[in-house]
Amino acid sequence: MARIAGIDIPKNKRGVIGLTYIYGIGSSRAALILDQAGISHDKKVNEWNDDELASIRNFITANIKTEGELRSEVQLNIKRLMDIGCYRGQRHRKGLPVRGQRTSTNARTRKGKRKTVAGKKKATK
Repeated sequence: MARIAGIDIPKNKRGVIGLTYIYGIGSSRAALILDQAGISHDKKVNEWNDDELASIRNFITANIKTEGELRSEVQLNIKRLMDIGCYRGQRHRKGLPVRGQRTSTNARTRKGKRKTVAGKKKATK
């Protein structure tokens, strides 16, 4: 099993797919990494030799922000938005969708489980 940036990459997958298991690396960036290292995209992770693995590891550490460093940067960006009190920061603070989605009926992922509010009771005569 290959270990890059603190993540165990599954050995029976193609290299392009395996690299996407690292936070901060998507399919296009994985393809770029393999091109720079001179490795075929169809080659599986368990077929990589030590030199190829080292070249991938070196390229990622030198050029790409991944895992903990990237996560902390994203959290700091969100905190900055909340501190300056901009619209996006207020939406983050309230736990509502940030990018203009409707909230009347959807947005359950962001708002959480429904909190039912009882209707008004009719006055009895």
